Amino acid sequence: MVQRRGRQEAPPQTVRSGSTRTNSVSRRFLGATGRFIVEVGKVVLVALAIIVPIRMFVVQPFSVSGSSMEDSFFHRDYLVIDEISYRFRAPERGEVIVFRFPEDRSQFFIKRIIGLPGETIRIRDGRVFVVTSEIQYLLDEADYLPVETITTGGDQEVVLGEDEYYVLGDNRTASSDSRVWGSLTTDDIVGRAWIRAWPFASANIVDAPNFQLLDPIPEAQ
Repeated sequence: MVQRRGRQEAPPQTVRSGSTRTNSVSRRFLGATGRFIVEVGKVVLVALAIIVPIRMFVVQPFSVSGSSMEDSFFHRDYLVIDEISYRFRAPERGEVIVFRFPEDRSQFFIKRIIGLPGETIRIRDGRVFVVTSEIQYLLDEADYLPVETITTGGDQEVVLGEDEYYVLGDNRTASSDSRVWGSLTTDDIVGRAWIRAWPFASANIVDAPNFQLLDPIPEAQ
C-alpha cells in the first residue's frame, strides 16, 4: 500500500515588529516630557510664590473709572497702588488713595486725603478750611486744582475721629466723596496711588502735592 503524504510546509518565518525599539523611544520621550513638565511646574510655583504675595500685600493694579479725579487722573488711567507704606506710617494730607467704599466694600474708590484724624473740616462758600487745635486754616490746593475751583455741595462741618479721614475728588463738581457719605477709616484704605503706568505718554510716579495750610483765618461767624 502506498500511502500518499501531504505537502510538507516550511516553518513560519519570524518577523520582527520593531516594538522593543519603539517602546524604548517612547519611554525616553515620555521621560523627557515629564522632566520638562516638572521643571516648568517648579518655575511656575516659584513665580507664584514671589508674585502672589507681592500682588496681595505690596502693590496692586487698578484702572480708574469715571471722571471724579480729573484733571489729575482720567478714565482708564492704569495705576499701581502701593499697599505697604501705610503699614509703617500714617496716610498724609494730599495723598491720593484707593479705598473700599464704606457703604459697599466690594467697590473701590479713588480720592485725595483732605482731613486727618482729630481735625475739623469746614467748607464755607466753596472753600475748604482745616481746623487744628481750634485754629482755622485755609487749605492751599493750588498744586492740583485750578485757582477758580469751587468745592460744591453747600456749607458743612465735619469733626473727624482719631481714625477717620476726610477725602475729596479733584473734580469737585462730579465726585461722590466725604461731602456725601462721610469719612472713612484706616481699615477702608487699600493703599496710595504710586505709579501711573498707562497711558504710556503720561506714565509717572505719583507724588503728594507740595501744599501747606495757609495763614490762620478767623472763623466764620
